Amino acid sequence: MPKRRGRCSEPSRATGSRRSTRSLSPPGAREGELLGLKWDDVDWDAGAIRIQRTPLRTGYELAEQKTASSRRSIPPGAAALDALRRHRKIQAEERLRAGTSWDDQGLIFTTAIGTPLDAGALLRRTHYQLLKRAGLPRVNFHALRYTAATLLLAAGTHSRVVAERLGHTTPSVTLSVYRHVTPTMQREATATLDAVLRA
Repeated sequence: MPKRRGRCSEPSRATGSRRSTRSLSPPGAREGELLGLKWDDVDWDAGAIRIQRTPLRTGYELAEQKTASSRRSIPPGAAALDALRRHRKIQAEERLRAGTSWDDQGLIFTTAIGTPLDAGALLRRTHYQLLKRAGLPRVNFHALRYTAATLLLAAGTHSRVVAERLGHTTPSVTLSVYRHVTPTMQREATATLDAVLRA
């Protein structure tokens, strides 16, 4: 499984600024949250990304996140930050090519002229293509968020930490959504306790 994810880790250069949001962004974020990210949201020194807005369904305008739990800071990891730096350089080249046609909104993920990406277009042009190239099943974008949360919980990450990363209001919401992971965690906890008692 890790090897399969690795094959999707490098952004596709064939799509310009529309390269994969998944390879550049914090695991666990919602699709709309990624499309609403701006360069000012990246804290390079702290190694974190602030999630603050999401596109409106009625158009390409951006709206601030409604709840305090949705407005959060996530450390994306060194690999994603490095990919973001490369992406920024490529986007700067695209901006020069576009000239006066470039609509500068400060967005990280844009069309070839700087405007916000449409979620449907992202799936068709980039997400599904990357999955196909990697030999992975055709799943929607939300499945990646689901996978990230499942892997974190299965690895023993505290539910509160996972809830904060996902933007859930409480850990109980996270455990309710991902309750299928709990039995495995219980078995592992029992095995660990047995080992301690037998020592």
